[in-house]
Amino acid sequence: MKFTIVHRTTYSYTGSVSVSHHLARLAPRTLPGQRCPWHELEIRPAPVCRSVHTDAFGNTAAYFEIEGKHETLEVVARSLVEVVVLRQADPASTPAWETVRAACHGKKHRPSVDAGALRFASPLVPLGPEFAAYARPDFPPGRPVLEGLLALTQRVFRDFKFDPRATEVSTPVAEVLRQRAGVCQDFAHLMLACLRSLGLPARYVSGYLETAPPPGRARLLGADASHAWISLYCGEAAGWVDADPTNNVLTGGSHITVAWGRDFSDVSPLRGVTVGAGAQSLAVAVDVIPGVEG
Repeated sequence: MKFTIVHRTTYSYTGSVSVSHHLARLAPRTLPGQRCPWHELEIRPAPVCRSVHTDAFGNTAAYFEIEGKHETLEVVARSLVEVVVLRQADPASTPAWETVRAACHGKKHRPSVDAGALRFASPLVPLGPEFAAYARPDFPPGRPVLEGLLALTQRVFRDFKFDPRATEVSTPVAEVLRQRAGVCQDFAHLMLACLRSLGLPARYVSGYLETAPPPGRARLLGADASHAWISLYCGEAAGWVDADPTNNVLTGGSHITVAWGRDFSDVSPLRGVTVGAGAQSLAVAVDVIPGVEG
């Protein structure tokens, strides 16, 4: 399946900005089931310098600087992405979750040991007994790790209400667990806290999800948004498996991966530092258009 993605970010400042430095992670990754043959980044005002590098997690990061007074900043990322649905591992064939946990503690350079770096707490994802206790019913002794992931994904979907008004960007994961409501970013951070508190390596994934309008209604431009889900390491044979707790699914042909890391702080689509901005407002519009080439 081919998708054209347009991600438009606009900052409006109450005062003039004289200098700003920004880092964007907006280029979709190239993966076994995903290819990005074309990507461009349009920036207004035009930056005085820009560069592209690969960060510690393999994400494409674009750095740019703007000099001269400006009251707005607009960044438009356009991408063409091709997604192929890969065959998932049989959940019952994956190793017991305790086996995966133990394999991450070795000393040799192996995929399991490398994955183990993502079993620790991170800036936005704490570890704690309350998170382990919530996950424990889905990970009884000896259960195949992918079966446990599917069960936990389903339970978060069932127990938690999607409510954009319930949380803010700064809402702690412990508060999300207490009030049982939030958005996709909250559910991803909660899943990570649960899985890592059991000692399992898991990473935060940012990207896009194609959304369909109601039957008989025209598709609205800008109606899509950035999405978040998680990926759990399920052993060397199955590798990393992505699960979307907001929708109770393993990711498929409608999920487009942009970046991954320990939590949202590693994959923020656009962040920066400004001089002289005063207050600012942010507007984001995303279009995920199937079957269209840029």
